[in-house]
Amino acid sequence: MDYRRLFSPGGTFFFTVVTQHRKPVLVENIDRLRAAVRRVKANRPFNIDAAVIMPDHLHMVWTLPEGDADYSMRWNLIKRHFSTGLPVRSVSESKRSKREKGIWQRRFWEHQIRDEQDWRNHLDYIHFNPVKHGYVQQAIEWPYGSFRRYVRQGFYESDWGRSGDLVLPHMELE
Repeated sequence: MDYRRLFSPGGTFFFTVVTQHRKPVLVENIDRLRAAVRRVKANRPFNIDAAVIMPDHLHMVWTLPEGDADYSMRWNLIKRHFSTGLPVRSVSESKRSKREKGIWQRRFWEHQIRDEQDWRNHLDYIHFNPVKHGYVQQAIEWPYGSFRRYVRQGFYESDWGRSGDLVLPHMELE
């Protein structure tokens, strides 16, 4: 397969990263995930504009430093650091030969943010995701994401994103 990615130094990107077979391992290992992200950010800086961690997938918007477009290596390292020390799941010979533990899907989905409206749409999508999946009744209730930070900054009202109240732009992201 000829898999192509858009690399734009200093760009802002939306990502969806999913666990293998949608195994719900992220929230139960949230400290491990946070440590993996901090470790990678320390060596390969980037800004996390927004994030939500769900049990079996995550969404983030990153802005990369000027002159740097290597988000693929960052995700590779985050996945590796997260997986180190976790038990190996039963994996195929192909995964075993690539030293994969069967925790993550091999690839991730990315979208380059085009403008402010695109950025806002993706932030809304990220912050509404726990409500969409039925984990909470409103966005403020979900503790694993950036929504509360945006409320403190005045970007959202605390009652934004209630179940049944919100219609988001149609985005096929998951």
